[in-house]
Amino acid sequence: MSRTHIRDFHDDDLDAVVRPWEEVHGAEESPVYSLAEMIASCQADHAVVATRDDALVGVAVGRAAHAQGWIVFFGVAAVPQSDQISAGLLDALERRMAPLGLGKLSILLAEGQEPLAALTANGFEVRDPLRYLEREMPVQRRELDLLKEVGGRILPRHLWRAVSGMRQEKDLLEERLVTPLSRPDMAERFGVVPPRAVMLFGPPGTGKTTFAKAVASRLDWPFVEVFPSRLADGSSSLAGALRTTFEKIGELEHAVVFIDEVEEIASRRGGTPPSPTQGVTNELLKLVAEFRERDGRLLICATNFVRALDAAFLRHGRFDYVIPIGLPDGEARAAIWNRYIPAAAAEATDVAALVTASDGLTPADIEYAARRASQEALARALRAGEGVGPESGAGDDAAPLATDDYLRALAATRATVSAEAVSDFVTDIDEYARL
Repeated sequence: MSRTHIRDFHDDDLDAVVRPWEEVHGAEESPVYSLAEMIASCQADHAVVATRDDALVGVAVGRAAHAQGWIVFFGVAAVPQSDQISAGLLDALERRMAPLGLGKLSILLAEGQEPLAALTANGFEVRDPLRYLEREMPVQRRELDLLKEVGGRILPRHLWRAVSGMRQEKDLLEERLVTPLSRPDMAERFGVVPPRAVMLFGPPGTGKTTFAKAVASRLDWPFVEVFPSRLADGSSSLAGALRTTFEKIGELEHAVVFIDEVEEIASRRGGTPPSPTQGVTNELLKLVAEFRERDGRLLICATNFVRALDAAFLRHGRFDYVIPIGLPDGEARAAIWNRYIPAAAAEATDVAALVTASDGLTPADIEYAARRASQEALARALRAGEGVGPESGAGDDAAPLATDDYLRALAATRATVSAEAVSDFVTDIDEYARL
């Protein structure tokens, strides 16, 4: 009778261990651990194999995380005495990993997967009900250094939810940008081509940068902000540095690239003598065209002065959409006020009155007024001797701020966007917006 031998995994076994993995997972669309992960664990973690007549008939692969051990793959061929082989493999893997100080050895299985009976027969208990959750990492390890080199970063996932109000703008960005890029299968079904480049325009301080970051957060893609003014140095021109930066960004699997105040490098060309930035504008036009040729990328440019942009920059074929971002609506202003009003002052503050009084202000204007009111209230309390020492209880029962405090701060706040700028913005929507 042939004898089964259980031993440690050798690199020569690599081709052989692929076959049992394919037998177990061949019909599954998304196994818990991929073939690449199983192979990596064989080489870097812990693996034992069972052989009979020089043929591999079983394999068990594990990895450890702190005091928790995980079986990455376990499979035994349909051969005589497979139960004994299963028990021997599991025991061998446990002995191999025991010196790591593990408190538990676990395995995740797809519904109906074959090794369940062998595992339960060898002391594993089914923990029911449990749910397995996972998510992809937005940047793989090999891209981290590159992302750092281009000044990119991964943004928190809550930024999209944090943009309160502005429902029309959010709905538009969700429909035009987020859904086609995050669900390309759905976009293809409806004949929608995922966007490659968009332009946001509007008065200063209206949140164009916030929306760009929110889109990157929603997509779970790295966010890379390009600052043209910081690119040029003594060794290269601005146009050359811009090209080098885009070439590096092109090595990332996904990226949202953001250029704010793009009018600085994409202003109208012409005149005698030519504008100093004309060469940069020419280069940027080429880069946008090249950028559009690859999937997994989104270029977002923002401008306060859409009228100043070169006509070729906004034409069809370069930017899929030209989207206006205006002043915050009432819902957005209420959310901004609630963000800065302290809990102790909430009941004494009429937020609806502040929303009305702050119509026409940018988010930054409202933040300034709220902080000014808080600072004035603190100074007033100090002058009155309230709460000066750590043991003082003076003023603890009184609300530190009320509606009048905020209204006084609003009266002293100068609006960033003038009535003339608002009027120009409305005109620009009719002339330049492309939705």
